[in-house]
Amino acid sequence: MASNSHQEPWLLENGNLKSLNKEMRHGRTAHNMSSSSLRKKSDLTLVSKVRIGCLRQLLTNLQEVILGTKLSVLFPAIPLAIVAECYGFGRPWVFALSLLGLTPLAERVSFLTEQISYYTGPTVGGLLNATCGNATELIIAIFALSEHKIALVKYSLLGSILSNLLLVLGTSLFCGGLANLRREQKYDRRQADVNSLLLLLALLCHLLPTLFQHAGASAAFTIEATIQLSRASSIVMLIAYVAYLIFQLWTHRQLFEAQEESEDDDGVAEEVAVIGFWSGFAWLIGMTLVIAVLSEYVVATIEDASESWGLSVSFLSIILLPIVGNAAEHAGAVIFAFKNKLDISLGVALGSATQIAVFVVPLCVIIAWIMGINMDLDFNMLETSSLAISIIATAFTLQDGTSHYMKGLVLLLCYIVIAACFFVSKPPLNPANIIGSGLKMTTDAVLRV
Repeated sequence: MASNSHQEPWLLENGNLKSLNKEMRHGRTAHNMSSSSLRKKSDLTLVSKVRIGCLRQLLTNLQEVILGTKLSVLFPAIPLAIVAECYGFGRPWVFALSLLGLTPLAERVSFLTEQISYYTGPTVGGLLNATCGNATELIIAIFALSEHKIALVKYSLLGSILSNLLLVLGTSLFCGGLANLRREQKYDRRQADVNSLLLLLALLCHLLPTLFQHAGASAAFTIEATIQLSRASSIVMLIAYVAYLIFQLWTHRQLFEAQEESEDDDGVAEEVAVIGFWSGFAWLIGMTLVIAVLSEYVVATIEDASESWGLSVSFLSIILLPIVGNAAEHAGAVIFAFKNKLDISLGVALGSATQIAVFVVPLCVIIAWIMGINMDLDFNMLETSSLAISIIATAFTLQDGTSHYMKGLVLLLCYIVIAACFFVSKPPLNPANIIGSGLKMTTDAVLRV
């Protein structure tokens, strides 16, 4: 390890390495804890021998940010995706390489937000984590909106919610139950109750536009009303999300704090920041820009990949995209379930699903409104029904505060059935079939029918 004199000024506090105190350590979120399970300790012995300070600092940052994760083997996919796009390689290859490149980037964003929170405190760090926690989904959605691919936005966000509620939570409960057959697995119901309530609110805001659209006398006269209802519902959900942040980060923060490996403070190794504040901030901006580039590639090539692989865009967006894009976070949740730390696993699965449902989805509706695009919350009957069953099944699963492998197995089976449904379903991805791509175009399509 490099000596204190070799560290950045931001890393020092009274001449010593700045460490994570008790308040900040116990203020870590489940997302931070989950991602940390895939990190590996960097050996800075050789780097510390470099005499030039700037070069030593650069090499330290590269080793901590790029090589400090078990997913570092996937980083070569990023330049390969860029090269494949620039030199006109097969579009499905660009799509696949971009997806692989997004996997370690999502984990590194979580790492960088945690590093920054060492200096800003747990509250600001929590806000930063809440903002950047689902940066990949939001960036992909914005690029899809810019190309008027409303269906792709809806599919990808719906897939993220379904994968968190059924696949991640189901796998965690199933694996945790098998690994702890002779131990009763318990978790804090209070956090699950709050997330379940918010998910039910999101379901109501999605369900009403869908029912309104299908219950109207004529679709041509309900389109504009559905869009207005969706925008009003989106504003309500964003207000609920702000209240949720206040509840999570200020008034009831203790409900959402991740449990450390040991409750005895004397037995917990003191953690230190491995990079400086400004270095972390610069790396976070750089990672976000790379995510934006790869997200643009994903949006531009998903239809070509669908045609080449014989899979529908809905299946790729709802099933494949969330699994690969959030693989690091999902793997961390399962690892902690093996360790009988279900509060962390639930915090990851429910936290991500809640954030997407009551923040990312309504934010996309508002962004589309600003861009002059008519996006609504009508996800079609099949998609909305899948969302409803997933939220209700999850709420029933978590109602008693205990877990066993059978609960996880049922959630996994639900996910398999839904995945099979979208595998055989091949809805057309064109504006005439997606409400919100433009009022005139949609009206004309309805009148032609």
